[in-house]
Amino acid sequence: MNYKRPSVFFSGHLETIYPAIFRSLSVPYERERINTADNDFLDLDWLRNNASKLVIISHGLEGNSSRAYVKGMARAFFERGFDVIAWNFRGCSDEMNRQLRFYHSGATDDLEAVVQHARQRGYAEIYMVGFSLGGNLTLKYLGERKSHPEIIKAIAFSTPLDLYGSCVKISKPVNRVYSNRFLTSLKGKILRKSLMLPELDLKGIKAINTLLAFDDRYTAPLHGFKNAMDYYHQCSSIHFIDTINIPTLIINAQNDPFLSDLCYPLDQCRNHKFVKFENPRHGGHVGFAQFNKNGLYWSEERALSFFIFDQRSRTI
Repeated sequence: MNYKRPSVFFSGHLETIYPAIFRSLSVPYERERINTADNDFLDLDWLRNNASKLVIISHGLEGNSSRAYVKGMARAFFERGFDVIAWNFRGCSDEMNRQLRFYHSGATDDLEAVVQHARQRGYAEIYMVGFSLGGNLTLKYLGERKSHPEIIKAIAFSTPLDLYGSCVKISKPVNRVYSNRFLTSLKGKILRKSLMLPELDLKGIKAINTLLAFDDRYTAPLHGFKNAMDYYHQCSSIHFIDTINIPTLIINAQNDPFLSDLCYPLDQCRNHKFVKFENPRHGGHVGFAQFNKNGLYWSEERALSFFIFDQRSRTI
């Protein structure tokens, strides 16, 4: 099942930008706020069929549950009888989180809180979908835990398996429009949080002009890492693939403008018992758009196929 891009999308950049700007979806989310162990909160957006099977969707950097790629995936599974949680990382919903920490690429404790909450609801089967940073988070979560009660399968799209290399790639001049957008949003959150927590040091924030510098100044120290390189090394999901022990599919397009060469682990996954890697020629970053009567993007069709119909691994 390979992706064939519409002829109007002649570059990976266009494939990346078009869905983010022009795809509009409406889904009937119901919001629930859950508390974390450190007196913070996570906002979960639900779609409910009162089903026994649940899909948990994790968004990308500076995204949230309202992004079109999340809504499209949520709708696809909801319409096929699943319950869905599209959860918002700390600081990514409508209200800033309470603690000094935010979210980051390796914050699997928050994903575990969502999974445990789902288990308490009695779901017999849990499936996981991750996009970009959320894909890295999902893969790291699966790889660092030996046991996964109720988790049946997982799929990750456009995942920066190598965080450092991908940070370098997205900071290249040709990708500056993306990195500047992320950086502006991240710095804005630091400024807003400083109004709540004056101990958040703003010294030098205006001079930060790369994502690596931001991670070195804020992401790493706020989350217990020595520096940006320590953060990238400890949290890159490329180091956790070998220990994943449930059926998992990773899909990274060859023309993804964000991903480094190490984000294409063909050899690492070739003989893996549980992890399959696919790298379609096109798709961009969290793109995979297509125009059809059912309104599904290729990524949604591929996830449905893998979770429901793929006979090469455990099915429902």
